[in-house]
Amino acid sequence: MSVSVEREIASFRDSEIRNNLRRILESCSKLVEAGYFHESENTVSELVKFLDSVYDVAVSDPDSEHAENEAFEAISEIHSYICSPSLDQEVVDALSFELPKAVSKFVGISSRFLDMATSIIDQFIVKCGPRDMLSILCNTLGYSSKITKAASYIVPLLSGISKVFISLQRRQFEQVKEAVPIILNVLKVVSLESEEEEELEDVFDRAVGIANSICEVCNKLEGDAKEKLQSLLGLYVLQCMALISASLGYKASSCHSFVLQLSQISSYCGLSYLSLVTTYDVETVAGSIFGEDKDFYMGFLSHVKHGAALSVIWGLVLEEVAYNAKENLTAIKDELCNNQTKRWQAIGILKQVLTFVNLPWELKKHAIDFLLYITDGSVSRNCNEEHSEWSSYMPSLFSALQAVKMVIMLAPEPELRKKSFAVLKGVLADVPNSQRLDILKALITNTDSSSMIAIFMDLIRKEMHTGICNSRSIVKDAPQIENKAFLDTSFWNPGVIELVESVLRPPQGGPPFLPEQSDAVLSALNLYRFVLMIESAEKTNCTGVMSRNSLLKAYNEWLLPLRTLLTGIMTESKSEYDEFAVETVCTLNPLELVLYRCIELVEEKLKQST
Repeated sequence: MSVSVEREIASFRDSEIRNNLRRILESCSKLVEAGYFHESENTVSELVKFLDSVYDVAVSDPDSEHAENEAFEAISEIHSYICSPSLDQEVVDALSFELPKAVSKFVGISSRFLDMATSIIDQFIVKCGPRDMLSILCNTLGYSSKITKAASYIVPLLSGISKVFISLQRRQFEQVKEAVPIILNVLKVVSLESEEEEELEDVFDRAVGIANSICEVCNKLEGDAKEKLQSLLGLYVLQCMALISASLGYKASSCHSFVLQLSQISSYCGLSYLSLVTTYDVETVAGSIFGEDKDFYMGFLSHVKHGAALSVIWGLVLEEVAYNAKENLTAIKDELCNNQTKRWQAIGILKQVLTFVNLPWELKKHAIDFLLYITDGSVSRNCNEEHSEWSSYMPSLFSALQAVKMVIMLAPEPELRKKSFAVLKGVLADVPNSQRLDILKALITNTDSSSMIAIFMDLIRKEMHTGICNSRSIVKDAPQIENKAFLDTSFWNPGVIELVESVLRPPQGGPPFLPEQSDAVLSALNLYRFVLMIESAEKTNCTGVMSRNSLLKAYNEWLLPLRTLLTGIMTESKSEYDEFAVETVCTLNPLELVLYRCIELVEEKLKQST
């Protein structure tokens, strides 16, 4: 304990609070020594209620120096009592269940209570033993959800657990395994709900201290127990990495210090950057530790995947992090560029950074830069369409595209949105041709944004144009054959027209909403016009767009109802002179032009088919 705290204790004279505490503590001692354990439990409850009343007075009037001093006096008296060498062990045991909780609450009053609460808990660890106190401290941690200032409350408890781990002499892995999920759960709740960064710095300082303590325990073990504890430590470190990244300031020196320490421990656990973004499987690791109870414990490890991705991203942000982890990020990025399977795995992991709502945009920007590097046009795209393995990666790639889409929609900076769009195109280019249209259709189906639907529609049109160019280059020396279909039907198939219909005649019925969905509608009309013109010029019908039934359906069910709606809106808007009406007319003018061109084309084709 600091000298200043000791002086402050000595300066307090006898008071009513001190006298009341002494009376209750002496009564508890006599009852325990006499064997009246039921009565002693009531006395302990009385002690806790008294301390709670002192605490409540102090927090209800935070500007009252007198109330704070009385609270400190109460804690000082508890400390003096627990430190007494003549205190009976049975009395210590009776108090150990309730006092750690009672004194930890006082840390929320002021930082000067922290040393005192920590010292009291340390005394219990020494006198009751680490094994018993581990259970008590974990139970006390769980009470944090009922405390107003939970971040301050858990700091002395985490300090105590860190010391307990080092002191364990037997069955270290089993005991740490039971405690870690409880610690991680409390850390997650407190860190993602607290807005006091200074308090969280103390919390994560103790959390990183626990990681160092587990590391110290690992060094004492051998064989299977050491290997399992290292795996558990790896999970703990990655979860903490994610919580720290989301809770502390991106540029804060404390954040950088914690990340550096966790990265070193991660390296000690054998977690290389390449493995973290490719082959690291949280469920497999958790299964090796928790066995049949894995599913229960996975809830406490919900951000481990995020931590795996962030471990690599922090290596990009801070050179010393990668240096101390002995990682060569350039070599890792080149490996991902040259190996499509590993690149798919990395894309699936790095998306975790983009989907983590609490993360600062600076970290997401670095993730986008990393993805841009490994998905640009020069990477190796050697997927074998006949090989069945690639299909297992499609769900992960789809969710990654969904994550990139959200960055495009929500990023605060135009440059980041531009880079994210480049990543979107790069990931799509990595998807096998046979699956790319299905992926784009799924993206459109799962998107509410009209602008994003328009972007996806435009990407489909460009893919179809590329297919034409490739087809023509292959058959340029061959004689023209009437009604010859394009060689690549990945995009030139009826699915494209079905997609156009989903926009122009939504599944819920009726024409689309205008002007809200004008971007999507305009893009769908442009795609329809493009397909109609190309199929007509090439004398093909790969998409089915040229059949009379298809033309009639488009004309009667899509285009004419849309024209009726559009005409009504334009007429109404032109009769008004407010800003919204003018904006509506300007928005719908391009759509009107394309719509009438589509109607003309369809009418022309219908005449030719009769």
